[in-house]
Amino acid sequence: MSAGHTAITTPGAAEGEPVISCETPQDECGVRDVLDRLGDKWSVYVVVELASGVLRFKELQRRIHGGISQRMLTLTVRRLERDGLVKRTVHPTVPPQVEYELTELGHSLTHLVKTLADWSIAHRPDIAAARRAYDGRAAQAEAGATR
Repeated sequence: MSAGHTAITTPGAAEGEPVISCETPQDECGVRDVLDRLGDKWSVYVVVELASGVLRFKELQRRIHGGISQRMLTLTVRRLERDGLVKRTVHPTVPPQVEYELTELGHSLTHLVKTLADWSIAHRPDIAAARRAYDGRAAQAEAGATR
């Protein structure tokens, strides 16, 4: 696959017809930007948690499984805010109270995240079986190489 190849084909599509394709060079396609943002370790977790409503910083941090650091959460919400997915509101109190919520654009993303989650749940057994088969073949290949 070439570095600029971004077309995806699936069974059922017309022969050779991609389901999605970038007509412009990869840097102008837009898919890379989205995947860079949502492909990091924490962004999807933040979107999922904010889908339920407005959260203060510490509430959001507590809800994210896997223990995100304060610094990483700050960077993540800033990036999401920059991309227009999250709105940050600072209330003039002592100490300042900061709340985060999804924007309309951010909420539109939750449907895609749910679809991905549903897919992963439905295919979890298939993925586990594929991993076992792969690991078994890799172990056999390794055993054969050491003989």
